[in-house]
Amino acid sequence: MTRYARCVAAGALAALLAGGGSAQAQQFINVLTGGTSGVYYPLGVALSEIYAEGVEGARTQVQATKASVENLNLLQEGRGEIAFSLGDSIQLAVAGDAEAGFPAPLDKLRGIAAIYPNFIQIVASADSGIETLEDLRGKSLSVGAPASGTELNARAIFAAAGLSYEDLGRVEYLPFAESVELIKNRQLDATLQSAGLGVASIRDLAATLDITVVAVPPEVVEAIGEPYLAATIPAGTYDGQEADVPTAAVGNFLVTHADVPEETAYLMTRLAFDNLERLRAAHAAAAGIDPARALDGMPIPLHPGAERYFAEVGLSN
Repeated sequence: MTRYARCVAAGALAALLAGGGSAQAQQFINVLTGGTSGVYYPLGVALSEIYAEGVEGARTQVQATKASVENLNLLQEGRGEIAFSLGDSIQLAVAGDAEAGFPAPLDKLRGIAAIYPNFIQIVASADSGIETLEDLRGKSLSVGAPASGTELNARAIFAAAGLSYEDLGRVEYLPFAESVELIKNRQLDATLQSAGLGVASIRDLAATLDITVVAVPPEVVEAIGEPYLAATIPAGTYDGQEADVPTAAVGNFLVTHADVPEETAYLMTRLAFDNLERLRAAHAAAAGIDPARALDGMPIPLHPGAERYFAEVGLSN
């Protein structure tokens, strides 16, 4: 080998080593969310920005999805690093409930933290005449995207109330924003949306026409059992809603998978709790995130990285 060739080879090796070190240090973080008109998406955008700034060398991305069920399946396949999901969807995923969208048990899911509760919000146009769950018989209702966390919630509510989809005049399986557009156009009577309070789609609907927020009575919630809890949609949450409305709530969780490095999971957990004000600025639902309750109801094992963070702050599972 000539002296020139040796120099070229040495330079190439140095560049390769330098590039390899950089690639190894770089961490890709894909944040799995939900539809763009829901709560998961704006919170996911905020998390993505927080991680891009706080995790050295990180490349981040926000992915809009059909939410809980799709998110959990994507995590199992290693196609995301952190995701939002409802607690009951996680339970069904671990059990491998095929009817819910999980053909086999998902064994790679690991917990990051409990965050805010989702409220089951059934909203009808005032013109539809729907005021109670029983009034939904013969009416048209959107229950969320097929096999989404929202749709699983709808099934649970209906079963506990002694209703089925067959009792409806028409069932639509649509994301939040599309459901609202159909109600505005008088092509749909009502929508069931599982989300944090003040969800943009329902605020948009209430600002456009008169609505009725339909109660889910405490006895129906009790009939479902855990992880559902009786809750209240406070008066004034939406334009024209003049009274408190009883409903059901189920917890949301941040979830990852077992193949995410411990240091990455640690940083994702710590940075989320270090930046709660940014999350609350992204959506009011994040006001329900209580660090002291971050392990409440965790349905899966914690990721070792998250476990390390909670040990540092004095919380144990």
